[in-house]
Amino acid sequence: MQRIVLASNNAGKLREFSALLSPLKIDVVPQAALNISEADEPHCSFVENALAKARHASRLSGLPALADDSGLCVHALQGAPGVHSARYAGEPKSDARNNQHLLAALANLTNPAQRRAHYVCVLVLVRHADDPQPLIAEGQWHGEILTAARGASGFGYDPLFLVPDTGLTAAELDAERKNQLSHRGQAMAQMRQLLARLPSPA
Repeated sequence: MQRIVLASNNAGKLREFSALLSPLKIDVVPQAALNISEADEPHCSFVENALAKARHASRLSGLPALADDSGLCVHALQGAPGVHSARYAGEPKSDARNNQHLLAALANLTNPAQRRAHYVCVLVLVRHADDPQPLIAEGQWHGEILTAARGASGFGYDPLFLVPDTGLTAAELDAERKNQLSHRGQAMAQMRQLLARLPSPA
């Protein structure tokens, strides 16, 4: 598996996945480079959406495909925005509008314990479009939502997501530290272990 298609057009995710996959010496091709459109994501769970994206990219490229579905789950909002994280404030999707929408939803909750949240990343790798046994990995990153944004790095809800052990938001962490701690980094570490256990080609 020397070449795979990455089923994402998110520039932030592409940067992070490229860094996380570099030790595997796998050539990662963004789906946009192959003129592959984004897949529909009609499902209510991260794993179903990730699988739909991976199968779509693999079917159209003829390559193994890696997809993720990730988002922010806020405990006080019954897990919202969840799988709708990228479009929480509606169309067109916008990180800034999503962050403002989240702050408004939590405006009456001032106790940090009421603002607990976690990021989720589910990674799915299919070796071909009809792979009956896709590789699936999941990571979770726990923190809390601040009342105002901090930091200029990262993307999505990172400026609002406080990482308690560091005292910093995800947008204040350097890229290397973020990749060590994040939901995406955790899921990729699991995926690397799964890939290492695959039988060698005959």
